[in-house]
Amino acid sequence: MNLSRRIYRLSPSQLSAETIAVTFAKTSRSPEPFDKIAAELDAEKSSKFSEKWIVGYGHSSVAEHAVLHLALENISRLAIETLESNRLASYTEKSTRYQEWNPDAWVLPPEIAGSRFEEKYCAVMRLLFQGYAHAMTALRSWSESATERLPDESEKAWQNRARIQAVDVARFFLPAASMANVGVTINARALEYAIKKLLSSELEEVRQIGAEVKAVATQELPTLVKYANPIESLTGIRESLRAQSRRIEALPDGSWCRLLGVEPAGEDQVLAAALLRFSEKSYAECLAHIQSLDDRQKAALVGDLFKQLGDFDVPLRELEYAHYDFELVMDQGAYFEFKRHRMMTQTPQALTTRLGYAIPKAMSLAGVEGLHRRAMSAASELYEELRELHPEAAAYVVPNGYNRRVLCRLNLRELFQFTKLRASENAHFSIRRAALRMAELAVEAHPLFCSKLCLPSVETAQSVSEAYFTDVCAKPEISR
Repeated sequence: MNLSRRIYRLSPSQLSAETIAVTFAKTSRSPEPFDKIAAELDAEKSSKFSEKWIVGYGHSSVAEHAVLHLALENISRLAIETLESNRLASYTEKSTRYQEWNPDAWVLPPEIAGSRFEEKYCAVMRLLFQGYAHAMTALRSWSESATERLPDESEKAWQNRARIQAVDVARFFLPAASMANVGVTINARALEYAIKKLLSSELEEVRQIGAEVKAVATQELPTLVKYANPIESLTGIRESLRAQSRRIEALPDGSWCRLLGVEPAGEDQVLAAALLRFSEKSYAECLAHIQSLDDRQKAALVGDLFKQLGDFDVPLRELEYAHYDFELVMDQGAYFEFKRHRMMTQTPQALTTRLGYAIPKAMSLAGVEGLHRRAMSAASELYEELRELHPEAAAYVVPNGYNRRVLCRLNLRELFQFTKLRASENAHFSIRRAALRMAELAVEAHPLFCSKLCLPSVETAQSVSEAYFTDVCAKPEISR
């Protein structure tokens, strides 16, 4: 037997994803090298092994070695939400920040097609996309006049900088029905559950996507996704909780960003965990030691954890021992970026028009605020009518500008990653406002650690609101 170290690649161009998964699985019982195991396998043997051990005996972790790259095109952004709610996958989608939308690129959902609302739905879609196109023209003109050309900057670079500012604002018109493309890299274990969730959706488009994804995946994974079926228990859960929610008494509106829960001793817990990692003491001993220190000594320890970190380094995993619960209300465009941070635990409410909408200040300065208000009101009026037909399908008509409520839990380490990306100067102003406010509340709770967050020196959530928004919670005018 060759005992020399070997590191090599099993190529997906030569072996199917399922065969690679079985090859890795068999190493637990076979002393042979991986390439020899793979050479003895074929599609039939791999399928039989998967059926017996992965499906029959529940060794599902083996399926994580089978990875697929899926391309989904011309599906609604509403459908993308269900797909991207699966945590253990990688996604890259068409960006509303850098691309301009085709005026015909929107979905007519099966629930509305052929109904008495189809004509009005199509009319509102055309209104929203015409508003988007008109706003793009006006915003680009405004942006060019307001964007100073930098020294040695080319005409093309300057125009592109101005164009991106316009796209960032015009996106508030785009409805959830807007078509987009998304690339997905996912392992078979996560894919099986993703398909189950897609097939369990209350939206026909999403169920159709689930069936098509399953059919495409089966070509490469004939066994590993074969039993991905709808989750029957979801129907009863939905009905029960919706019935209970109708009994909830309304309370006065709270803040748009609230820190609901935080461990008071979170900083001590993180320091104790970090100390345990590099010592031979128990957690109780480490925690007692940390609690015996004064604030100056604790601050020095926190400083030691960060002083060597470079721009591309991440803090120690022990920061995960402190967590924060937030309730936020943000515009749908911001939520679409927020949901990409899937290591958080996120619970979004359904997309509606009932929490008001944001009006970017650039809309007002470019002279299209009135157009924006009319489009938002038209969308809200149709939304209320569509709820009578199909409450979930009504969300297709809701534009990016409308607000969305989401509950989330994240740990201190994730807070560092989130604020580093979303509070930076090149982040969209909507998500920047949310990231800054979350950071501000976290600093109040845990000043020793959260003072180390990578935040802009002069910007605050309030300053972003004042600089970039005419209104963050405008109410639609409904003609009834």
